[in-house]
Amino acid sequence: PRSFHQLVSTARTRGGHNRLYSWLSQTHPSLREARGRQELVQELLPHTILRQRLALAADLVADETGHWDTEALLAWAEAGADTQRYRSWLIASISLASLNLALFIANVAFGAPRIWPAVFLVYLVVTFSQSRLIAEVFTEATALQDAFRQLTAIFATLEKFRYHRATHLADLCQPFQTSGQRPSDYLRRVAGVVSATAIRNNPLLWMMVNAAVPWDFFFAYRLAVVKNEVAVELPDWLDRYYELEAYASLAEYAYLNPGYIWPELVDGAEPRLEAVAIGHPLIPAEQRVPNDLALQGEGAMLLITGSNMAGKSTFLRTIGLNLVVALAGGPVAGQAFRAAPMRLFSSIRVTDSVTDGISYFYAEVRRLRALLDAIDDDQPLFFLIDEIFRGTNNEERRLGSEALIRALSRSSASGLISTHDLGLVGLADEIPTLQNFHFRDEIEGDRMLFDYRLRPGPSPTTNALHIMRTAGLPVPERTGR
Repeated sequence: PRSFHQLVSTARTRGGHNRLYSWLSQTHPSLREARGRQELVQELLPHTILRQRLALAADLVADETGHWDTEALLAWAEAGADTQRYRSWLIASISLASLNLALFIANVAFGAPRIWPAVFLVYLVVTFSQSRLIAEVFTEATALQDAFRQLTAIFATLEKFRYHRATHLADLCQPFQTSGQRPSDYLRRVAGVVSATAIRNNPLLWMMVNAAVPWDFFFAYRLAVVKNEVAVELPDWLDRYYELEAYASLAEYAYLNPGYIWPELVDGAEPRLEAVAIGHPLIPAEQRVPNDLALQGEGAMLLITGSNMAGKSTFLRTIGLNLVVALAGGPVAGQAFRAAPMRLFSSIRVTDSVTDGISYFYAEVRRLRALLDAIDDDQPLFFLIDEIFRGTNNEERRLGSEALIRALSRSSASGLISTHDLGLVGLADEIPTLQNFHFRDEIEGDRMLFDYRLRPGPSPTTNALHIMRTAGLPVPERTGR
């Protein structure tokens, strides 16, 4: 997988996949919604059989990418159908068929004039004149037959499930618990009508049956009726199923990581984030190095220094990703995690653009300008800035970084800033809300050793010259570190 979203998502429908993505990328998280999602994921967690049955049913209609595009179902239903048109043709054909039968009986039994062949001819003209139009209607529905069949199985599973004390899950699946006609009943009616149209696969039989009775007109009318009935409810049914798939993804993630903990989501008008032994969920557990963090209050910041490859960027990503997962309703990789519902803003992996004529430095400047603009909001904001202003010279980087850090310290936001510029660590003496932390390395011979532990204070080590020398660049030896 190329992202956490791809790793976690078990959704087979694109709607479910996108719903999970929307939770992970929300710009204004709600405490009530985050807590509600977490509670529902916890309810769904022990129901592994339910999750497996739903996934298996969707797998049967998934494409080569493993996803099932339900948009075709929605488009078919929402297009609607002109029931009056088919009803008129059905009445006309039934009238002609009945008249033809009466005239035939009168001719054979009572010797009435032999008029029925002419009426029969008119009946055939009426019946087969609409054959191409009806064929298109039936073909469109037949193409969705497998999808309807599997969706029926999915809805039937939800209808039979015993929700017991899973109140949040029961609320989500409320349409599948009605005492009257349930969603699967509607879809079975659609499938039944579509199955009846399969007679067209045998042209000789199809002609014989339609010559006797208005088969096509009858089932075209029935299809139009059930299509319009389903169109009213199908969007809501599918929307709830998308939601359920997103919840199931987070529940499966929690199930596969029993050592993860459920974050405590707290109310508050100011930024707050406390984490104990927090690690990056995409790093294997045996390689993961956990760290602690505590930040609370407006303007609270950590300035993180350290050598190359020591773990600064990974730590920023660790905090950001776990905050995103927590607010989406999932568990986090740590021993404790407490956070307010903060907006997350990151300046990590900023890229230039050749086509737009934007340099790396200008792209970063625009991103940080957007950060300052985003702070002017009622909701707390948590920022992550990796390698601040690394796209310019030392002197201007220091001046620009100092000015930005001072501005952020006076704002309502909170966050982490990483840098190689040790000239910035003195700001902590002037700004009460700024703390220095660092990652370090040890050099033994030609080897660099990292423990990836976050420590208080500015970094006492650097390793850039050692890396250059190890790579074969002509740099001088340096005494001391």
